[in-house]
Amino acid sequence: MKKFWKAAMVLGLMAASAAVTFCITYRELGSAIPSTPWTAKTEEISRYLDAYFIDEYDPERLADGAAAGMIAATGDEWSYYISADDYDAYLEQMNNAYVGIGVTIQAEDGLDGFRIMEVTADGPADQGGVQVDDVLTHVEGESVTELGQEETVNRVRGEEGTEVQLTLSRDGEPYDVTLKRGNVQQAVATYTMTEDKIAVITIANFDADCARQSMAAVEQAQVEGAKAIVFDVRNNPGGMKTELVRLLDYLLPEGVLFRSVDYAGEEEIDESDAACVDLPMAVLVNHESYSAAEFFAAALQEYDAAEIVGTQTYGKGNFQSTFPLSDGSAIAISIGKYYTPKGVSLTGVGITPDVVVELNDEEAVKLYYNQLPMEEDPQMQAALALFQEST
Repeated sequence: MKKFWKAAMVLGLMAASAAVTFCITYRELGSAIPSTPWTAKTEEISRYLDAYFIDEYDPERLADGAAAGMIAATGDEWSYYISADDYDAYLEQMNNAYVGIGVTIQAEDGLDGFRIMEVTADGPADQGGVQVDDVLTHVEGESVTELGQEETVNRVRGEEGTEVQLTLSRDGEPYDVTLKRGNVQQAVATYTMTEDKIAVITIANFDADCARQSMAAVEQAQVEGAKAIVFDVRNNPGGMKTELVRLLDYLLPEGVLFRSVDYAGEEEIDESDAACVDLPMAVLVNHESYSAAEFFAAALQEYDAAEIVGTQTYGKGNFQSTFPLSDGSAIAISIGKYYTPKGVSLTGVGITPDVVVELNDEEAVKLYYNQLPMEEDPQMQAALALFQEST
């Protein structure tokens, strides 16, 4: 799975890890950009293509390829190029809302169509009766196998209020449904309470509205008499520092929450006030917990506010800002480094759990698609067991 775009496609959205957008325009930077080896080389190649290349080519596609290659050649796995076609979807992901029908599809070998892996509650697909494990076979009468995954997503996307006709199958029986595209609001923090009064709060990302939804879940858990809280940030790609710091400030007592040093060497320290949540806590992590998810777990661990359960996290230590380009595309490039409250870098190391529990491949796939029941989840059961005596 690529770290910035999920392998499965969300109809109306491709998921991306977020970065803060800096509104620096090409015109503002233009006069400050000197001639460089790469500008000279691309200009030279362009002249040869214009003069001698025998076939037609798309200049915009060429520009996209050059830009993507240029960012990739920095060697920084966390910096990336976003084409103009993808930029709207990128911004939608940061806002945790998009126009679509509210399903996630996945290709499977030997399957004549795309499997429905997730259906957003109260979205157009949910309201139209589409269910997880249905198979999408046609869009507006055209075979999705012939269209391919990316074009299928493009055909399903559209303007809010317009309709799209789909053919799906359930248990081998085809059925048609016409859905009205709508604004789909993704739930960032979902909450459930166990019989033992342990609140389980799953945080999908740290993009827009994460802190508000997470704090609301904690407050509801306290109203319902929760004796402990398990935060699940497995497969969480991170997001916005502002959302991370706001949530940590709510949970933790007075002290340093987060440190960062930018490209100019300027250090910024975010601190908490004295108010905090006085409940035992645990955090579930795995190797797909990135960035803000890792620093969330790290802060709670360093404050002795929570035990960490799961497997080693990835170890992302750079933070990115997104710079829109003049043609509607953008680049997200690393401009600084993150540090834990105690000043520790997680680069290439990540978080070491207090309780290490592995999932097998089948369990990991089910977890990724939110199809692993709590009672069959070894990591979740290990986290809940931490509070058995106190409940």
